[in-house]
Amino acid sequence: MAADRDRFSTATRLKALGEEAAAKVYRAQDRRLTAPRRSRLTGRAALLALVICSMVVALAYPMRQYVSQRSEIADQRRQAAEARSEVERLRKERARWEDPAYVEQQARRHLHYLRPGETGFIVEDGSADPRRPTDRRAADRAWYNNLWDGVDTADSRR
Repeated sequence: MAADRDRFSTATRLKALGEEAAAKVYRAQDRRLTAPRRSRLTGRAALLALVICSMVVALAYPMRQYVSQRSEIADQRRQAAEARSEVERLRKERARWEDPAYVEQQARRHLHYLRPGETGFIVEDGSADPRRPTDRRAADRAWYNNLWDGVDTADSRR
């Protein structure tokens, strides 16, 4: 009977171990079903996102530099076009100054030069104060009047 008892106890032990194993399996399945789900972001997706972000960061500064340099180039081209038009205007003006008739016209207008035998007149427009005959500004008077006024002023300060 002792052998029967050992066999029974072994069978009982095996049965108990089988039930224990089955319980562990059921518990593991329950844990899988009730366990919180992991995010769908896999390792590859995370690596791809990291690579894309690093490329954006690496290219941001050069792109900003590129855009700013393009705007500077546009400004320089605009300034060059303005300079070319200014040079053209100055060339035309220089060509006019090489004409003796234009030089004479400017000397007569701005410096009040006269040809020999001509009589010069300065016509007042009536805007000056009649109480002060020297109310005219220096730019409105003939250059020689300004010169003599400067000499008289310097002489009176001595």
